[in-house]
Amino acid sequence: MNFLPEELENYIDIHCDEEPELLKKLNHETWEKVINPRMLSGHLQGRVLSMLSHMIKPLNILEIGTYTGYSAICLAEGLQKDGKIDTIDINEELESIAKKYFVKSGIENKINSWFGDAKNIIPTLNKKYDLVFIDADKINYSNYFDLVFDKINIGGYIIVDNVLWSGKVIQKIKPDDMDTKAIVAFNKKIQQDKRVQNVILPVRDGLMILRKMV
Repeated sequence: MNFLPEELENYIDIHCDEEPELLKKLNHETWEKVINPRMLSGHLQGRVLSMLSHMIKPLNILEIGTYTGYSAICLAEGLQKDGKIDTIDINEELESIAKKYFVKSGIENKINSWFGDAKNIIPTLNKKYDLVFIDADKINYSNYFDLVFDKINIGGYIIVDNVLWSGKVIQKIKPDDMDTKAIVAFNKKIQQDKRVQNVILPVRDGLMILRKMV
């Protein structure tokens, strides 16, 4: 969903950092070969993730939802010299595309790729994170938040994608629309959680930025 008129969207695109050539190729290949290519972060959101990562300067990043690797490459741009990314996805079929572009971007040694149910994998990761990016199955957003919270350093950040869900969060929810129900419940949960500072940015499908305060 575009929250702004197409003309403004185009204006924004040409007045922010240009999409790196490698990411243009990954963007194109994803749209050419993968089901639901709209799941890709894309130019604007990718540059936002890169900017936030540069501001935070994380040593360790956790990403829940690798997809074809676009967002991981963007987040890696702000890593400290010895920084690492743990990225989790349930779909091993996308590994070949993501791995190819991790190698081409020169970050393959900074990436630990995990495949399987994130709810089972997250508890096995014995490290502290400065930045977590959640962009996976919406039903489990609240579960992912609960699982990662104690693994984030105080002052660390969580970025959550799709929190506006094409505007469905303010519409009447159909009884069988479990994804929308889950996102609405997650947004409410975060708003009531006094351990975090939170803001929603209307970038693409909505990015929530959380800062752990305690």
